[in-house]
Amino acid sequence: MKLQRKNRLRATALGALAVSGALVLTACGSDDNSGDTSASGGGKTKAASNVKCDGAKGQLRASGSSAQKNAMDLWVKEYMAACSGVEINYNSSSSGEGIVAFNQGTVGFAGSDSALKPEEVADSKKICKTGQGINLPMVGGPIAVGFHLEGIDSLTLDAPTLAKIFDTKIKKWNDEAIAKLNPGAKLPDKAIQAFHRSEDSGTTQNLGKYLGAAAPQDWKYEAEKKWPAPGGQAASGSSGVASQVKQVDGSIGYFELSYATSQQISTVDIDTGGSAPVKATSENASKAIAAAKIKGTGKDLALELDYTTKAEGAYPMVLVTYEVVCDTGNKAETLGTVKSFLGYAASADGQKLLTEAGYAPIPEEINAKVRETVAGLS
Repeated sequence: MKLQRKNRLRATALGALAVSGALVLTACGSDDNSGDTSASGGGKTKAASNVKCDGAKGQLRASGSSAQKNAMDLWVKEYMAACSGVEINYNSSSSGEGIVAFNQGTVGFAGSDSALKPEEVADSKKICKTGQGINLPMVGGPIAVGFHLEGIDSLTLDAPTLAKIFDTKIKKWNDEAIAKLNPGAKLPDKAIQAFHRSEDSGTTQNLGKYLGAAAPQDWKYEAEKKWPAPGGQAASGSSGVASQVKQVDGSIGYFELSYATSQQISTVDIDTGGSAPVKATSENASKAIAAAKIKGTGKDLALELDYTTKAEGAYPMVLVTYEVVCDTGNKAETLGTVKSFLGYAASADGQKLLTEAGYAPIPEEINAKVRETVAGLS
C-alpha cells in the first residue's frame, strides 16, 4: 500500500509538471488515501474518486481544439486514473480538423472553439444516423494576447489598436496609438512581429468576432477560422504561436491563457472603455462568460457571447470550447465512454480543474444543462 501511494504521488507530480509548473491538481496534497480502492483499480486520486466509469470500455479517440489541450490533458489523466482499461486519446490539432474528423466518423467527439455551422450540422447527419451533431460548452477562458518586448513587462491595448496591429497597419512598437495607451512606458522603435495561426482555428475565429464587434471600423474581415488579414507570420497551433512569441523579441500573438501561464509570457491588458484596463484572468473571463445566452435549439447548447461588454472587471476577449457529439446515433462501441468521460468533464470535479489550470468554468446554470444532455446521449 505504501508503494502504491508513493508511486501515485510521484505520477501526480510528474503529470502536473508536464502541463505547467504552476498548476495545482486537486489530487496534490491529499494524504487521505486510506481505503480508496474500487473495481476500476485501486489508488484513485481524490479528484478522480467521483468519476462514474459505468459503460466505459476500450479506446476513445477524439481530436480538435488546441486551446483546450491543457484542460483535456488534466481531464484525461484524472479520468484514466479512475477507469482502468479505458484509454482516451485526444489529438490536439485544430477546431477545423476536429470537426472534419467528427464528420468523417473517425472520432467519438471533437473539440471546437466555435459552434458548428449549418452546413457542418448537415454533414454530421450522415454520421449521426438518427440525429445530428450538437455543441456542448465545456471549457471557457480568455484569449490572451501575449507579447515579448525587452524591457516592457506591462502593456495596455484596446480593440482598435489590436485590430491595426494584427492587420499590419501599426508596424512599430512606439506608434502613437500604443504610446497613448501606455503613458510613461519606454516603447522601443522596433518592428512588430505579429503571429497568427497557420491552420483553421476556432481561436482565430473568436478573436475575429471580438475585433469585428469591438473595433468594426478597423477590422473589416469576416470572423472565419482561417486567418483573414495580409502580412504577419503564421505558426501551427496555440502552442506554436506561443512558442514564437516566447522566443522572438518584438512579437505579439494570441492563444489560450494557459499557454501564457505555462511559458511565462506577458499578456496584454485590454482597455474596454471601462474604469480600468482588464487583465486576462480566469476570474475576469468568467464575468464575461456568465452573461452568455444559449442560442442553440433543442439539445444544442451553443452560446452567444457579448464581446463589447464594458462591465467592471469583465475580460471581453473570451472563447468557449465545445465538445461536438451526436445527440442520437452515436456508435455503440464508444457511446458509454463518451458519456462517462464528458460526464466527468462537466462534473463539479472536472470543472474545478479548469480554474486551477487558468481556464474559466462554464457557469453552473449552463453546465447543469450540459450534464443533463450528456446523460441523455444515445
